[in-house]
Amino acid sequence: MNTRVRALLATVVAVAVAVLAGTAAPADARTSAKPSPHPIARYVALGDSYSAGPLIPTSLVAGGCFRSSNNYASVVARALAVPTFVDRTCSGAQTKDMTTSQLPGVPAQFDALTPDTDLVTVGIGGNDSSVFGTLVGFCPTLRASDPTGSPCRDALRSGGHDRLIDALRTTRTSVEAVVRQIHVLAPDARVVVVGYPQIVPRKGTCPTLLPLADGDYRYALTINRKLTQTLRHAAHRTHSAYVDLFRASRGHDICAADPWINGQFTDPARALNFHPFANEQAAAADLVLQELR
Repeated sequence: MNTRVRALLATVVAVAVAVLAGTAAPADARTSAKPSPHPIARYVALGDSYSAGPLIPTSLVAGGCFRSSNNYASVVARALAVPTFVDRTCSGAQTKDMTTSQLPGVPAQFDALTPDTDLVTVGIGGNDSSVFGTLVGFCPTLRASDPTGSPCRDALRSGGHDRLIDALRTTRTSVEAVVRQIHVLAPDARVVVVGYPQIVPRKGTCPTLLPLADGDYRYALTINRKLTQTLRHAAHRTHSAYVDLFRASRGHDICAADPWINGQFTDPARALNFHPFANEQAAAADLVLQELR
């Protein structure tokens, strides 16, 4: 999530607080769980806005991180009755923010990891090299130039190679390094890497919600899939658990009848634009809980 999106959050948060004061409710009841066979005393959640859940009721400013009390990590912590839950997820986070302060007064996310941590969830990588921001910020600006073509794909390949594909190769290395360091800092923890959902439909278009040129939908889906593969790779290489949200969210993309991801218009009572709704976070929590059973 880039600076423009963060500014949008700042302008809507006051409205959101007023709207949500009487509407906040527990996440989907499906996430009730049997106790884990391995009791968890300390759980640390790390990640970006797809883990923080900005504007999902109830959203906490959290120093600019816009973290939801009903993001998947919070739902998991409640389901397992974890005594110590530390949520360091932060909207706009990149892999570098694991080890450096992202915002004034916001510590590096790794600062929360301790040797007695039992569980860590992490979802990170989409903001590195502005991959996510390019897809939902830059690409829509090109639709008008060629509504039925692929102007975004063409622009990003204009130098003879694909800039986003190249960026994801670097992200793949960075995410793996992040997960390896988690194991070092929390050596006894169960580490669960949470992937990204399917944002773009496999077929069809919905320019009122996802204003890409028609031919750029296939390209955006390719980037969406490759981004999730970077997290799967990191989990595999580090012997960590992996939650495959891309697979679980099939049929729940932005254009779907039952979307898990919001379209281009922010809803202060439900979700930031191009970000998860509460139902996506509840589904992610279910998958994490399944990994822990």
